Amino acid sequence: MPSIGSEPVDQVVGFSNLPNQYHRKSVKKGFEFTLMVVGESGLGKSTLISSLFRKEELGQNQTPPVAKKIPETVQIQTKSVLIEEKSVKLRLTVVDTPGFGDMLDNTDCYKAISKYIDERFEQYLRDESGLNRRNITDTRVHCCFYFINPSCHGLRPLDVEFMKNLCNKVNIVPVIAKSDTLTKSEVATMKRQLLQEIEEHHIRIYSIPDAESDEDEEYITQNKELQSSMPFAVVGSTVEVESRGRMVRGRKYPWGVVELDNPDHCDFRKLQAMIITHMQDMQEVTHDVHYESFRAKKLSQPNNDPLYQSSCRGRHVEKHKGTVLDTGEGTILSKYLFRFSQDEKKLAEKDKMLVEKENELKRMQEKLAKMQQEVEDAKKSTSSLASVGSGSNSSSVLVPAPPSSAPPPIPNTKPMGSGYSSSINYTSSFNRTGLVGGTTSSAMGKTVPK
Repeated sequence: MPSIGSEPVDQVVGFSNLPNQYHRKSVKKGFEFTLMVVGESGLGKSTLISSLFRKEELGQNQTPPVAKKIPETVQIQTKSVLIEEKSVKLRLTVVDTPGFGDMLDNTDCYKAISKYIDERFEQYLRDESGLNRRNITDTRVHCCFYFINPSCHGLRPLDVEFMKNLCNKVNIVPVIAKSDTLTKSEVATMKRQLLQEIEEHHIRIYSIPDAESDEDEEYITQNKELQSSMPFAVVGSTVEVESRGRMVRGRKYPWGVVELDNPDHCDFRKLQAMIITHMQDMQEVTHDVHYESFRAKKLSQPNNDPLYQSSCRGRHVEKHKGTVLDTGEGTILSKYLFRFSQDEKKLAEKDKMLVEKENELKRMQEKLAKMQQEVEDAKKSTSSLASVGSGSNSSSVLVPAPPSSAPPPIPNTKPMGSGYSSSINYTSSFNRTGLVGGTTSSAMGKTVPK
Protein backbone atom coordinates (compact mmCIF):
# COMPACT_ATOMS: atom_id res chain seq x y z
CA MET A 1 0.00 0.00 0.00
CA PRO A 2 1.42 3.46 -0.88
CA SER A 3 2.11 5.67 2.09
CA ILE A 4 2.82 9.32 2.87
CA GLY A 5 5.71 9.47 5.27
CA SER A 6 5.41 6.62 7.73
CA GLU A 7 1.59 6.48 7.90
CA PRO A 8 -0.71 4.58 5.53
CA VAL A 9 -2.74 6.57 3.03
CA ASP A 10 -6.08 5.70 4.59
CA GLN A 11 -5.03 7.16 7.99
CA VAL A 12 -3.69 10.59 6.94
CA VAL A 13 -5.05 13.43 4.81
CA GLY A 14 -1.74 14.76 3.58
CA PHE A 15 -1.62 18.37 4.80
CA SER A 16 1.43 17.49 6.87
CA ASN A 17 3.40 18.05 3.67
CA LEU A 18 2.32 21.70 3.41
CA PRO A 19 5.52 22.95 5.11
CA ASN A 20 7.48 21.09 2.47
CA GLN A 21 5.63 22.97 -0.25
CA TYR A 22 6.40 26.27 1.41
CA HIS A 23 10.01 25.21 1.81
CA ARG A 24 10.36 24.35 -1.87
CA LYS A 25 8.70 27.59 -2.90
CA SER A 26 10.89 29.67 -0.58
CA VAL A 27 14.07 27.94 -1.71
CA LYS A 28 13.16 28.52 -5.34
CA LYS A 29 12.31 32.18 -4.77
CA GLY A 30 15.23 32.92 -2.47
CA PHE A 31 15.51 35.30 0.46
CA GLU A 32 16.28 39.00 0.81
CA PHE A 33 17.85 40.78 3.75
CA THR A 34 19.11 44.33 4.18
CA LEU A 35 21.64 45.09 6.89
CA MET A 36 22.77 48.60 7.84
CA VAL A 37 26.01 49.35 9.69
CA VAL A 38 26.42 52.67 11.51
CA GLY A 39 29.38 53.95 13.49
CA GLU A 40 32.51 56.02 13.41
CA SER A 41 35.25 55.38 10.92
CA GLY A 42 37.91 52.94 12.06
CA LEU A 43 35.71 50.68 14.20
CA GLY A 44 35.93 47.73 11.80
CA LYS A 45 32.40 47.79 10.35
CA SER A 46 33.29 46.50 6.88
CA THR A 47 35.67 43.89 8.28
CA LEU A 48 33.02 42.51 10.60
CA ILE A 49 30.44 42.19 7.82
CA SER A 50 32.95 40.39 5.61
CA SER A 51 33.74 38.04 8.49
CA LEU A 52 30.09 37.30 9.26
CA PHE A 53 29.11 36.27 5.72
CA ARG A 54 32.57 35.20 4.47
CA LYS A 55 32.43 37.63 1.57
CA GLU A 56 35.51 39.79 1.23
CA GLU A 57 33.93 41.93 -1.49
CA LEU A 58 31.59 43.37 1.16
CA GLY A 59 34.55 44.89 2.96
CA GLN A 60 36.54 46.18 0.00
CA ASN A 61 36.48 49.93 0.49
CA GLN A 62 38.78 52.21 -1.43
CA THR A 63 40.91 54.49 0.70
CA PRO A 64 40.11 58.09 -0.30
CA PRO A 65 42.79 60.74 -0.71
CA VAL A 66 43.81 62.84 2.26
CA ALA A 67 41.91 65.86 0.95
CA LYS A 68 38.65 63.84 0.86
CA LYS A 69 38.97 62.09 4.19
CA ILE A 70 37.10 64.89 5.98
CA PRO A 71 33.43 64.33 5.06
CA GLU A 72 31.00 67.20 4.82
CA THR A 73 27.84 65.12 5.13
CA VAL A 74 26.86 61.55 5.91
CA GLN A 75 26.89 59.39 2.79
CA ILE A 76 24.84 56.30 2.03
CA GLN A 77 26.54 53.44 0.18
CA THR A 78 24.91 50.12 -0.66
CA LYS A 79 26.42 46.83 -1.76
CA SER A 80 24.48 43.73 -2.80
CA VAL A 81 25.80 40.21 -3.07
CA LEU A 82 24.14 36.86 -3.78
CA ILE A 83 25.10 34.19 -1.27
CA GLU A 84 24.27 30.56 -2.01
CA GLU A 85 24.61 27.73 0.49
CA LYS A 86 23.19 24.25 -0.10
CA SER A 87 20.83 25.47 -2.86
CA VAL A 88 19.51 28.26 -0.60
CA LYS A 89 20.01 31.73 -2.07
CA LEU A 90 20.23 34.91 -0.04
CA ARG A 91 20.32 38.36 -1.59
CA LEU A 92 22.22 40.35 1.03
CA THR A 93 22.33 44.15 0.83
CA VAL A 94 24.71 46.00 3.12
CA VAL A 95 24.12 49.71 3.69
CA ASP A 96 27.19 51.60 4.89
CA THR A 97 27.15 55.13 6.30
CA PRO A 98 30.62 56.69 5.89
CA GLY A 99 31.02 60.05 7.55
CA PHE A 100 28.78 59.35 10.53
CA GLY A 101 30.27 60.83 13.69
CA ASP A 102 33.39 62.11 11.91
CA MET A 103 32.42 65.78 11.70
CA LEU A 104 33.02 68.58 14.18
CA ASP A 105 29.27 69.17 14.55
CA ASN A 106 27.40 65.86 14.60
CA THR A 107 24.08 67.30 15.74
CA ASP A 108 21.93 66.24 12.78
CA CYS A 109 24.07 63.54 11.22
CA TYR A 110 21.39 60.92 11.93
CA LYS A 111 18.83 62.69 9.70
CA ALA A 112 20.37 61.44 6.45
CA ILE A 113 20.08 57.85 7.72
CA SER A 114 16.52 58.41 8.92
CA LYS A 115 15.60 59.89 5.54
CA TYR A 116 17.04 56.86 3.73
CA ILE A 117 14.98 54.47 5.86
CA ASP A 118 11.81 56.49 5.21
CA GLU A 119 12.52 56.49 1.48
CA ARG A 120 12.78 52.69 1.50
CA PHE A 121 9.43 52.47 3.29
CA GLU A 122 7.88 54.90 0.83
CA GLN A 123 9.22 52.95 -2.15
CA TYR A 124 7.75 49.73 -0.78
CA LEU A 125 4.42 51.50 -0.18
CA ARG A 126 4.30 52.70 -3.80
CA ASP A 127 5.19 49.25 -5.13
CA GLU A 128 2.58 47.66 -2.91
CA SER A 129 -0.08 50.04 -4.26
CA GLY A 130 0.96 49.58 -7.91
CA LEU A 131 -0.03 47.04 -10.52
CA ASN A 132 2.95 44.67 -10.38
CA ARG A 133 2.59 43.51 -6.77
CA ARG A 134 3.82 39.97 -7.28
CA ASN A 135 7.44 40.89 -7.95
CA ILE A 136 8.14 43.50 -5.29
CA THR A 137 11.78 43.92 -4.33
CA ASP A 138 12.06 44.47 -0.60
CA THR A 139 14.72 47.13 0.01
CA ARG A 140 13.60 48.05 3.53
CA VAL A 141 16.27 48.02 6.23
CA HIS A 142 15.65 44.98 8.42
CA CYS A 143 18.50 45.35 10.91
CA CYS A 144 20.99 48.01 11.99
CA PHE A 145 24.31 47.22 13.67
CA TYR A 146 25.24 50.25 15.73
CA PHE A 147 28.96 50.20 16.60
CA ILE A 148 29.94 51.67 19.96
CA ASN A 149 33.47 52.88 20.59
CA PRO A 150 35.07 50.72 23.32
CA SER A 151 37.14 53.60 24.66
CA CYS A 152 34.07 55.60 25.74
CA HIS A 153 32.91 53.10 28.41
CA GLY A 154 29.33 54.13 27.83
CA LEU A 155 26.96 55.95 25.48
CA ARG A 156 27.86 59.35 24.11
CA PRO A 157 25.23 62.03 23.36
CA LEU A 158 25.55 61.13 19.67
CA ASP A 159 24.79 57.48 20.41
CA VAL A 160 21.75 58.38 22.49
CA GLU A 161 20.41 60.80 19.88
CA PHE A 162 20.79 58.30 17.05
CA MET A 163 19.18 55.35 18.81
CA LYS A 164 16.30 57.42 20.26
CA ASN A 165 15.36 58.81 16.84
CA LEU A 166 15.68 55.54 14.89
CA CYS A 167 14.58 52.87 17.37
CA ASN A 168 11.00 53.21 16.06
CA LYS A 169 12.05 52.75 12.43
CA VAL A 170 14.56 49.89 12.41
CA ASN A 171 15.75 47.00 14.56
CA ILE A 172 18.86 48.32 16.33
CA VAL A 173 21.46 45.84 17.58
CA PRO A 174 24.19 47.54 19.64
CA VAL A 175 27.68 46.17 19.04
CA ILE A 176 30.83 46.88 21.05
CA ALA A 177 33.52 47.21 18.39
CA LYS A 178 37.10 46.02 18.83
CA SER A 179 36.41 44.26 22.10
CA ASP A 180 39.93 42.79 22.04
CA THR A 181 41.10 46.11 23.46
CA LEU A 182 39.19 45.35 26.69
CA THR A 183 39.62 42.69 29.32
CA LYS A 184 36.83 40.29 30.24
CA SER A 185 35.91 42.25 33.35
CA GLU A 186 35.89 45.50 31.38
CA VAL A 187 33.64 43.96 28.74
CA ALA A 188 31.16 42.77 31.40
CA THR A 189 31.18 46.18 33.10
CA MET A 190 30.64 48.01 29.82
CA LYS A 191 27.72 45.77 28.89
CA ARG A 192 25.96 46.49 32.18
CA GLN A 193 26.64 50.22 31.76
CA LEU A 194 25.22 50.25 28.23
CA LEU A 195 22.06 48.35 29.17
CA GLN A 196 21.48 50.67 32.09
CA GLU A 197 21.84 53.81 29.96
CA ILE A 198 19.64 52.34 27.23
CA GLU A 199 16.91 51.75 29.78
CA GLU A 200 17.30 55.21 31.30
CA HIS A 201 16.86 56.93 27.92
CA HIS A 202 13.90 54.70 26.96
CA ILE A 203 15.63 53.32 23.87
CA ARG A 204 14.06 50.27 22.27
CA ILE A 205 16.67 47.95 20.86
CA TYR A 206 15.92 44.68 19.12
CA SER A 207 14.68 42.13 21.64
CA ILE A 208 15.41 38.50 20.90
CA PRO A 209 12.10 36.62 21.25
CA ASP A 210 11.76 33.84 23.78
CA ALA A 211 11.84 30.27 22.52
CA GLU A 212 8.64 28.27 22.46
CA SER A 213 8.11 25.58 25.04
CA ASP A 214 7.92 22.86 22.37
CA GLU A 215 11.41 23.69 21.04
CA ASP A 216 14.32 21.37 21.77
CA GLU A 217 16.52 22.00 24.77
CA GLU A 218 19.55 22.91 22.70
CA TYR A 219 17.74 25.74 20.91
CA ILE A 220 16.22 27.04 24.16
CA THR A 221 19.65 27.10 25.81
CA GLN A 222 21.22 28.84 22.82
CA ASN A 223 18.43 31.43 22.72
CA LYS A 224 18.86 32.28 26.41
CA GLU A 225 22.60 32.64 25.91
CA LEU A 226 22.04 35.06 23.03
CA GLN A 227 19.64 37.14 25.11
CA SER A 228 22.15 37.43 27.95
CA SER A 229 24.98 38.43 25.57
CA MET A 230 23.30 41.62 24.36
CA PRO A 231 25.07 43.94 23.47
CA PHE A 232 27.60 41.83 21.60
CA ALA A 233 31.33 42.44 22.03
CA VAL A 234 32.92 41.42 18.73
CA VAL A 235 36.17 41.32 16.81
CA GLY A 236 36.43 41.16 13.02
CA SER A 237 39.10 39.59 10.82
CA THR A 238 39.28 38.15 7.30
CA VAL A 239 42.72 36.54 7.61
CA GLU A 240 43.76 33.23 9.09
CA VAL A 241 46.55 32.96 11.62
CA GLU A 242 48.20 30.03 13.32
CA SER A 243 47.10 29.26 16.87
CA ARG A 244 48.23 26.16 18.75
CA GLY A 245 49.15 24.31 15.61
CA ARG A 246 46.00 25.09 13.59
CA MET A 247 44.83 27.86 11.28
CA VAL A 248 42.01 29.98 12.60
CA ARG A 249 40.41 33.29 11.73
CA GLY A 250 41.55 35.92 14.15
CA ARG A 251 44.10 38.57 15.06
CA LYS A 252 47.64 37.90 16.19
CA TYR A 253 49.26 40.04 18.87
CA PRO A 254 52.58 39.75 20.71
CA TRP A 255 50.75 38.44 23.76
CA GLY A 256 48.65 35.89 21.86
CA VAL A 257 45.95 35.28 19.26
CA VAL A 258 42.30 36.43 19.39
CA GLU A 259 40.13 33.77 17.74
CA LEU A 260 36.86 34.87 16.15
CA ASP A 261 35.15 31.51 16.58
CA ASN A 262 36.14 31.12 20.24
CA PRO A 263 33.27 32.14 22.55
CA ASP A 264 35.77 32.85 25.35
CA HIS A 265 37.49 35.53 23.26
CA CYS A 266 34.53 37.47 21.80
CA ASP A 267 30.84 37.24 20.87
CA PHE A 268 31.42 36.86 17.14
CA ARG A 269 29.80 33.40 16.93
CA LYS A 270 26.86 34.57 19.04
CA LEU A 271 26.25 37.57 16.78
CA GLN A 272 26.42 35.33 13.73
CA ALA A 273 23.97 32.87 15.27
CA MET A 274 21.60 35.68 16.19
CA ILE A 275 21.53 37.17 12.69
CA ILE A 276 20.94 33.76 11.10
CA THR A 277 18.41 32.22 13.50
CA HIS A 278 16.36 35.40 13.92
CA MET A 279 16.58 36.78 10.39
CA GLN A 280 12.95 35.92 9.66
CA ASP A 281 11.81 37.46 12.93
CA MET A 282 13.60 40.73 12.09
CA GLN A 283 11.82 40.85 8.74
CA GLU A 284 8.47 40.26 10.42
CA VAL A 285 9.09 42.98 13.00
CA THR A 286 10.12 45.36 10.22
CA HIS A 287 6.94 44.65 8.25
CA ASP A 288 4.40 44.32 11.08
CA VAL A 289 5.68 47.06 13.40
CA HIS A 290 7.94 49.64 11.76
CA TYR A 291 6.47 49.58 8.25
CA GLU A 292 2.87 49.50 9.47
CA SER A 293 3.57 52.50 11.69
CA PHE A 294 5.00 54.39 8.71
CA ARG A 295 2.12 53.32 6.47
CA ALA A 296 -0.55 54.40 8.98
CA LYS A 297 1.13 57.78 9.37
CA LYS A 298 1.29 58.36 5.61
CA LEU A 299 -2.27 57.24 4.90
CA SER A 300 -3.59 59.51 7.65
CA GLN A 301 -2.28 62.58 5.83
CA PRO A 302 -4.68 64.80 3.77
CA ASN A 303 -5.57 63.69 0.26
CA ASN A 304 -3.78 66.64 -1.34
CA ASP A 305 -0.43 65.54 0.07
CA PRO A 306 1.91 64.40 -2.76
CA LEU A 307 3.18 61.43 -0.76
CA TYR A 308 -0.38 60.23 -0.19
CA GLN A 309 -1.22 60.59 -3.88
CA SER A 310 1.88 58.64 -4.89
CA SER A 311 1.07 55.86 -2.43
CA CYS A 312 -2.54 55.58 -3.65
CA ARG A 313 -1.99 55.81 -7.41
CA GLY A 314 1.58 54.56 -7.77
CA ARG A 315 2.54 57.87 -9.35
CA HIS A 316 3.64 61.25 -8.14
CA VAL A 317 2.40 63.97 -10.46
CA GLU A 318 4.37 67.06 -9.58
CA LYS A 319 2.10 70.07 -9.33
CA HIS A 320 4.74 72.65 -10.20
CA LYS A 321 6.64 70.91 -12.99
CA GLY A 322 3.81 68.83 -14.45
CA THR A 323 6.02 65.78 -14.92
CA VAL A 324 5.27 62.16 -14.18
CA LEU A 325 7.67 59.96 -12.22
CA ASP A 326 7.47 56.44 -13.56
CA THR A 327 7.81 53.65 -11.00
CA GLY A 328 8.19 50.82 -13.50
CA GLU A 329 4.70 49.76 -14.64
CA GLY A 330 5.22 51.09 -18.17
CA THR A 331 5.21 54.34 -20.08
CA ILE A 332 1.76 53.70 -21.58
CA LEU A 333 0.09 53.70 -18.19
CA SER A 334 2.04 56.78 -17.11
CA LYS A 335 0.89 58.67 -20.23
CA TYR A 336 -2.68 57.56 -19.61
CA LEU A 337 -2.55 58.80 -16.01
CA PHE A 338 -1.09 62.11 -17.15
CA ARG A 339 -3.84 62.57 -19.74
CA PHE A 340 -6.42 61.59 -17.15
CA SER A 341 -5.16 64.31 -14.80
CA GLN A 342 -5.31 66.86 -17.64
CA ASP A 343 -8.90 65.83 -18.44
CA GLU A 344 -9.80 66.27 -14.80
CA LYS A 345 -8.49 69.83 -14.89
CA LYS A 346 -10.49 70.62 -18.06
CA LEU A 347 -13.68 69.22 -16.53
CA ALA A 348 -13.14 71.31 -13.43
CA GLU A 349 -12.77 74.46 -15.55
CA LYS A 350 -15.94 73.64 -17.49
CA ASP A 351 -17.87 73.08 -14.28
CA LYS A 352 -16.70 76.44 -13.01
CA MET A 353 -17.88 78.17 -16.22
CA LEU A 354 -21.29 76.47 -15.98
CA VAL A 355 -21.75 77.67 -12.41
CA GLU A 356 -20.89 81.24 -13.41
CA LYS A 357 -23.37 81.15 -16.29
CA GLU A 358 -26.11 79.79 -14.04
CA ASN A 359 -25.53 82.59 -11.56
CA GLU A 360 -25.66 85.18 -14.36
CA LEU A 361 -28.92 83.71 -15.71
CA LYS A 362 -30.41 83.81 -12.23
CA ARG A 363 -29.54 87.50 -11.87
CA MET A 364 -31.13 88.29 -15.26
CA GLN A 365 -34.32 86.47 -14.26
CA GLU A 366 -34.54 88.45 -11.03
CA LYS A 367 -34.02 91.71 -12.96
CA LEU A 368 -36.74 90.75 -15.49
CA ALA A 369 -39.18 89.90 -12.71
CA LYS A 370 -38.53 93.28 -11.11
CA MET A 371 -39.22 95.08 -14.41
CA GLN A 372 -42.47 93.15 -14.88
CA GLN A 373 -43.57 94.15 -11.39
CA GLU A 374 -42.91 97.82 -12.18
CA VAL A 375 -45.01 97.56 -15.38
CA GLU A 376 -47.89 96.00 -13.44
CA ASP A 377 -47.76 98.78 -10.86
CA ALA A 378 -47.82 101.41 -13.63
CA LYS A 379 -50.88 99.77 -15.22
CA LYS A 380 -52.74 99.75 -11.90
CA SER A 381 -52.06 103.46 -11.29
CA THR A 382 -53.22 104.32 -14.84
CA SER A 383 -56.49 102.37 -14.50
CA SER A 384 -57.30 104.03 -11.16
CA LEU A 385 -56.81 107.49 -12.68
CA ALA A 386 -59.09 106.56 -15.65
CA SER A 387 -61.87 105.45 -13.33
CA VAL A 388 -61.81 108.79 -11.49
CA GLY A 389 -61.97 110.79 -14.75
CA SER A 390 -64.88 108.80 -16.23
CA GLY A 391 -66.93 109.29 -13.05
CA SER A 392 -66.70 113.10 -13.30
CA ASN A 393 -67.69 113.18 -17.00
CA SER A 394 -70.76 110.97 -16.58
CA SER A 395 -72.16 113.19 -13.83
CA SER A 396 -71.95 116.24 -16.08
CA VAL A 397 -73.62 114.55 -19.01
CA LEU A 398 -76.52 112.91 -17.16
CA VAL A 399 -77.56 116.01 -15.26
CA PRO A 400 -79.42 118.32 -17.72
CA ALA A 401 -79.00 122.02 -17.51
CA PRO A 402 -82.06 123.86 -16.10
CA PRO A 403 -83.96 126.06 -18.55
CA SER A 404 -83.23 129.67 -18.21
CA SER A 405 -84.38 132.77 -19.98
CA ALA A 406 -81.19 134.50 -19.35
CA PRO A 407 -79.17 135.54 -22.36
CA PRO A 408 -76.44 133.26 -23.57
CA PRO A 409 -73.13 133.60 -21.84
CA ILE A 410 -70.77 136.19 -23.05
CA PRO A 411 -67.59 134.81 -24.68
CA ASN A 412 -64.59 134.72 -22.46
CA THR A 413 -63.14 138.00 -23.61
CA LYS A 414 -63.52 139.94 -20.40
CA PRO A 415 -62.73 139.13 -16.86
CA MET A 416 -65.58 137.54 -14.93
CA GLY A 417 -66.29 136.45 -11.47
CA SER A 418 -64.01 134.16 -9.60
CA GLY A 419 -66.49 131.26 -9.58
CA TYR A 420 -67.10 131.35 -13.31
CA SER A 421 -63.50 131.67 -14.22
CA SER A 422 -62.60 128.75 -11.97
CA SER A 423 -65.24 126.62 -13.76
CA ILE A 424 -63.77 127.47 -17.13
CA ASN A 425 -60.28 126.72 -15.96
CA TYR A 426 -61.38 123.32 -14.64
CA THR A 427 -63.10 122.61 -17.96
CA SER A 428 -60.01 123.55 -19.90
CA SER A 429 -57.82 121.35 -17.75
CA PHE A 430 -60.33 118.54 -18.00
CA ASN A 431 -60.35 118.82 -21.82
CA ARG A 432 -56.59 118.32 -21.87
CA THR A 433 -56.91 114.98 -20.18
CA GLY A 434 -58.69 113.56 -23.21
CA LEU A 435 -60.81 111.24 -21.09
CA VAL A 436 -64.17 112.40 -22.56
CA GLY A 437 -64.29 111.23 -26.12
CA GLY A 438 -65.72 113.66 -28.73
CA THR A 439 -67.37 116.20 -26.35
CA THR A 440 -66.48 118.63 -23.59
CA SER A 441 -68.51 119.97 -20.69
CA SER A 442 -68.89 123.59 -19.71
CA ALA A 443 -69.28 125.01 -16.28
CA MET A 444 -73.07 125.27 -16.71
CA GLY A 445 -73.48 121.54 -17.33
CA LYS A 446 -74.05 121.82 -21.13
CA THR A 447 -72.41 119.55 -23.64
CA VAL A 448 -70.44 121.34 -26.31
CA PRO A 449 -69.16 119.61 -29.44
CA LYS A 450 -65.45 119.31 -29.59
